[in-house]
Amino acid sequence: YAWDANEEYLFKAMVAFAMRRYSSKSTTQISNVVLCNVTDRVSFWFVVTDPNTNVTTVPGWEVEAAIRMNRNRINSAFLLSDQTLQFLKIASTLAPPVEPSTPVWLIVFGVVLCLIVAGIVFLVVGGIQQRKKKNKESTERENLEEKGEVTVTVENGIPCEVLDLKAGHINGVFAADDERFASL
Repeated sequence: YAWDANEEYLFKAMVAFAMRRYSSKSTTQISNVVLCNVTDRVSFWFVVTDPNTNVTTVPGWEVEAAIRMNRNRINSAFLLSDQTLQFLKIASTLAPPVEPSTPVWLIVFGVVLCLIVAGIVFLVVGGIQQRKKKNKESTERENLEEKGEVTVTVENGIPCEVLDLKAGHINGVFAADDERFASL
């Protein structure tokens, strides 16, 4: 934006404000802030003179401390940020990076551990249910065999029904509704 006499006055007022806030007994006026070597690119240096003598300058460390303390107000007055309004020799007032209260590795470890525990629980519960189902089937088979209703044989761990050879057995693969195929 355009840097003119009004902007220059506002800057001087903000520096005077910062000096007054930093040193509560100070009576720094706008006339005590002197801008030097102002360029078109809004680059300059400034000094703050002592309000009592108006000849000697305020020590640099005191001006730096005042600006550091009130930097957010100065940035807000010009609608700028620490990246756009730079004071040489004064570190920016950016907030330190936020560190989570819990380390990231601990969160990842907890998630992985929960997945492993959930998998183990799933396997155990699934095995118990499978064993109950197998026991239930074997007791049903034993009950049917005791009654003599069905004879069941087990081959390779798979229950197979015994064919009733007198009645015969029809294989559904070879049975067809229409007689397109030649009979055997």
